[in-house]
Amino acid sequence: MIYLASTWVIPVLLAITLHEAAHGFVAHHFGDDTAWQLGRVSLNPLRHIDPFGTLVLPALLLLSHAPFLFGYAKAVPVKFAQLRNPRRDMIWVAAAGPGMNLALAIAAALLLHAVPLLPAGIDHWFLRNLVNAININVLLAVFNLIPIPPLDGGRVAVGLLPNVLALPLARLEPYGIWIVIGALFLLPTIAAQMGVGPHIFDQIIAGPAAAIINTILRLTGTG
Repeated sequence: MIYLASTWVIPVLLAITLHEAAHGFVAHHFGDDTAWQLGRVSLNPLRHIDPFGTLVLPALLLLSHAPFLFGYAKAVPVKFAQLRNPRRDMIWVAAAGPGMNLALAIAAALLLHAVPLLPAGIDHWFLRNLVNAININVLLAVFNLIPIPPLDGGRVAVGLLPNVLALPLARLEPYGIWIVIGALFLLPTIAAQMGVGPHIFDQIIAGPAAAIINTILRLTGTG
């Protein structure tokens, strides 16, 4: 179990830490220094870790052999009104997190080429870290791109849609995360008990994530 956990800790911490740091860095670039002044534009995972969301929840899912791994960090504070062009720049700030995760997944896929060069024993551990990094980062990117605020995809949608659609969508932000959690976790349980429909997680998250992972592996020559 310790060996298994050791192959997940580094990928999870890197995925969540760099996701949040990317939000803060891009916000700083476009004029909002809130995260910068609070020390959240940092590669130090301790500045981003949420005790429950980053540590306890993923561990519980891993130990319970859940079909997916889910976690979150402390959200990087962004004052969109301080951005130079709030509506346009909000899109870039929101997209930075999932963009970072996809970049990390591509980097991990490229590093697969180095596995045969490693000593026996270390090679398998390194391989498991890389495979987990690819899966975690793509799943995190796809999940965050669900177009419901406060998820990144919701904020991108608010920035792109006309006001007649953007304003009602923006009003969902206080309740959005509960809508998503209900859709992904409660509805499948209810559907399973009723014996109807495929798992909504497979439709919204796992299916698109698998397609993206296959594309990354093909493009990096590791598939």
